Amino acid sequence: MKENLKKYFVELIGAFFLVFTVASAVTLNGEGVIPAIAIGFVLMVLVYAGGHVSGGHYNPAVSLAAAIRGALEWKHLIPYWISQLIGGAAAAYLVLQFAKMPDVVCAGCNCPFTIHQIIVGEFLFTFLLCWVVLHVATSKGTEGNSFYGLAIGSVVTVGAFAVGGILCFGAFNPAVALGLGVLGHACWCCVLLTAVVNILAAVAAGIVYKMTDIE
Repeated sequence: MKENLKKYFVELIGAFFLVFTVASAVTLNGEGVIPAIAIGFVLMVLVYAGGHVSGGHYNPAVSLAAAIRGALEWKHLIPYWISQLIGGAAAAYLVLQFAKMPDVVCAGCNCPFTIHQIIVGEFLFTFLLCWVVLHVATSKGTEGNSFYGLAIGSVVTVGAFAVGGILCFGAFNPAVALGLGVLGHACWCCVLLTAVVNILAAVAAGIVYKMTDIE
């Protein structure tokens, strides 16, 4: 039962980030080929990270096809669907809330993002970066793989396209946040906020990894 819950949780996380990337890239940055690249890359990343746990479906249609083929037990189909739909709905709801959030900015700061935007954008994609690193580079289920570098690097690409320069600085790394401050691209209060959020996201990723990995 515990192993099954891990599979459902991975499907929820994957569907959340897939739909969040779709909604954010299309709604907030819907120009040229950027949305298509971000969506394709995030799906690749999520399959690499969660494939050894749940199969990496993140799509009710894929889960149905897998059940018909015999790659997924029928008893898991409805829980997979529920997990995927909850994750997708939560992501879409979160993106919608950005249009309703009040502007809360640092006093005297020229940074183009609100506090809410920095917190959400930096937290989500720092979390995804750390979670993917743990799954593809430290898990026994993916030990010896040759794709970990591609998966990890692609998370940063997805984050840059989905939220970087739109909701946040796209640092996903306290060292990068510090560099932005030194370069004068971000005020120091926003640098501190970004770094704290990055650290909190890393803690959350470590905890969720332990909840989702199958050793």
